Amino acid sequence: MPPPASSTYTRYETRRRDPNPRAAALLVIDVQGRFASLAAPAMPAIATTVALCRGAGIPVVYTRHVDPVPPSRPLAEWWAGDDRIAAGTPAAELLPGAGRAAGDLVVEKSTYSAFAAGTGLQEALRGMGVEEVIVCGVMTNLCCETTARDAFVRGFRVFFSADATATASPDLHEATLVNMAYGFAYIVYCERLEAAFGQGK
Repeated sequence: MPPPASSTYTRYETRRRDPNPRAAALLVIDVQGRFASLAAPAMPAIATTVALCRGAGIPVVYTRHVDPVPPSRPLAEWWAGDDRIAAGTPAAELLPGAGRAAGDLVVEKSTYSAFAAGTGLQEALRGMGVEEVIVCGVMTNLCCETTARDAFVRGFRVFFSADATATASPDLHEATLVNMAYGFAYIVYCERLEAAFGQGK
């Protein structure tokens, strides 16, 4: 699903704030083989977001969803058969266009939230002195939204990308942006980040 035109992003901004590069980390959620077709419309914005954050000195953290064996409930009730993502398969690998660099932290997870027990993400971020997270990736309304909500309740300030996220339909994408802006996250997009980090042309 292509993200909305840039002129519409500001309508989601119920509150406006810029990320603090000295306190933020970028979370790139599940930009991997299984979701290549869903991610495709947002890949240019994802690559731009990664580059902008790197240019501002912000650490970039990637997540990969890998289903456990045997399947875990209740996730397996929703995504069965061909929807499963097995370790060591192309479906589980990060897409080349995701911009991963040597030394980037990659967190493996088996449910929607990257902060679920056992991922170590919260501890890693706190160890880096991170107080804010910028969320991009796929799917907007599942792993991105759940991770953003979980970050919020764990005390992180959350910024959620409108153009560097993607999902199965415009309705699902927009519903998440509206919910995030209502009480969980500041909405950002590439042009806003360029201006915030002083990287505009």
